[in-house]
Amino acid sequence: MNARRPMKLMIVDDSNIMRRRIERSQQFEELQLVGTAGNGLEAIELFKRTDPDVVTMDLTMPRMDGIECIGRLVALKPEVRILVISALADKATAVEAMEKGANGFLNKPFTDRQLNEAFAELMR
Repeated sequence: MNARRPMKLMIVDDSNIMRRRIERSQQFEELQLVGTAGNGLEAIELFKRTDPDVVTMDLTMPRMDGIECIGRLVALKPEVRILVISALADKATAVEAMEKGANGFLNKPFTDRQLNEAFAELMR
C-alpha cells in the first residue's frame, strides 16, 4: 500500500459499547481514531477540534440526531466521508441520511467483515 497520511476517524454513537465495538473491529492501519462522541452536539464540537476525514454516525441519539448532525458536518467539511451505522433499517431514513451527505449505510447488528467492507468502500 502506498504511504499516505492516515485518515482520521471519529465514531459517533450514544452507546459506549457500540463505539468500542467499531473501534476494535475496524482493521485499517491508515484509519486513526481521533475521538468518539455520544451525541450530535458533542460530535460537532469534536469535529471542529479534530477535523476527521471519516465519521461513523448513529442516527438515534439524544440532543441532536444523526440526520441533523450529518448535515452540519457536511456544511463544515463537504468532503468528509460519513458511514451511517444504525438499527433503523427503513429505506426512507437511509435515503434522508444520503441526501444530507452520508456516503454509506450499515445496519446494526453487523459483523466485523461487514463493517470493514463498508470502511473499505468509504475510503476508496
